[in-house]
Amino acid sequence: MSVKFRKPWKAEITARERLQRQMRGEAIDRSFNMEFGYWEENYTVWKPFAENGITTEAMANEAFSFDPIHLVFGNVWMEPHFPEREIARAGNKITMQDCNGLTAEVFAGSASTIPHYTKSAIETPDDWAKIKAERFNPASPTRKPNVEEILARHPNNRDYPLGIDAGSMIGKIRDMLTFEGICYAWADYPEMLDDMVETCCALVENHIDALLGKIEFDFASGWEDICFNHGPILPPKFFREVVAPRYKRIAKKLHNYGIDLWYTDCDGDVRPLLPIFLDAGINCLFPYEVNSCAHPSELLDAHPSLKIMGGVDKMKMIEGGTALTSYLETLVPYVRRGGFIPFCDHRCLPDVTWENYMFYLDEKERLFGRL
Repeated sequence: MSVKFRKPWKAEITARERLQRQMRGEAIDRSFNMEFGYWEENYTVWKPFAENGITTEAMANEAFSFDPIHLVFGNVWMEPHFPEREIARAGNKITMQDCNGLTAEVFAGSASTIPHYTKSAIETPDDWAKIKAERFNPASPTRKPNVEEILARHPNNRDYPLGIDAGSMIGKIRDMLTFEGICYAWADYPEMLDDMVETCCALVENHIDALLGKIEFDFASGWEDICFNHGPILPPKFFREVVAPRYKRIAKKLHNYGIDLWYTDCDGDVRPLLPIFLDAGINCLFPYEVNSCAHPSELLDAHPSLKIMGGVDKMKMIEGGTALTSYLETLVPYVRRGGFIPFCDHRCLPDVTWENYMFYLDEKERLFGRL
C-alpha cells in the first residue's frame, strides 16, 4: 500500500524496546504510538479511507505509520462455532443465530449496533454438558498452534512487540449466556458456571503451554467485557473466589517466561474489580474507557502498579479543538511517568470527523512524540 497519511514519529530505539521500557517506567525516546482501530462506518464516512481503499485496521495502521504491535491469537474458545444463519425475517427485522448459538434480532441495513439477544443455546447444566462435549474439546487438533509457522512470521529477533493470547475466563461466557443468562447461571447453577470458567482456563493453558519457551513474547492479552457503567455484571466475590484463581494459574506460567505485562480488555466501570485483577496478575487495562469509569489519573494514582493503554476520552475527540488539547495535556505527567500509553478509549467513532482526528494525531505527536 503506497498511501501514507502521516510520517512515522522520530525514533531512537525499536518499537519492541519502547513498549517494554515504557510499560516498566524506564527511560524512552518518546511514547509508543498506536491506536485501537475504528468502527466499520469510518471506512466509508472518512473520505481519505474510502478514496484510498482502506478497509481494515491493519491498512489504517500502516497508512498512519503507527508503531507496529502484533498478537498471536489462540483457538481458546468454542470449536466449532455454531453456523451463523438467518432464522426468520419480518420487514427489516431479522432473527438470526450467531456463532455462539445465540438467537438475536438485528435490523437489515442498519449501522453498527448491538443485537437484541433473545435466547441462549445454554440454559441448563444439561445444555452445557452437551455443548461442552461437542464444542469445547481441548484435544481437538485444530487447537494446536503451529510454532514453526508463527516463528516464521514473528522471529524472536524481531524489532516490534509481540503478545500472546491469554483468552477470556468469563467475558466470552457472558457472550454465550447473555447478560441476563449469566446472572441466572450465577444464581441457579453456580457449579455449571464454575465449570465453564475452568474450561476456559484449561483451553488457555493448553495454548500458552504450547508456545511459551519457544517464542519470546513481550506481553499477554485478555478479553473480559464483564462490566457496564455501574460496575461488574456479577459481584466481586464471584471474581475473587471463582475467576481469580484461574488468572493466578495463567499468571504463574507467564511470569515463568518473563512476561510481566498482562492487559485485559474490559469496558465499563472496572474499579470494583481492579484490586482483584492486580492481585491475580492482570496489571494493565486496555483500551480503558473514560466515561463509564474515570479519568486515568484516578486509577493510576490509587494503584501504583497499574498500567493503562488507551484512556483518551473519545467524547473530547468528537469536540476537538481546545477541549481535546486540554484533555491530552492532563495525560502528559502519566506518559512521562511510564506505564501509560495514550490512545482512543475504544474504537474511534465515525462521529469524530477526519479533521478532528488529524488534529488529535497532531496534538498527540506534539505532546508525546518527544519525552
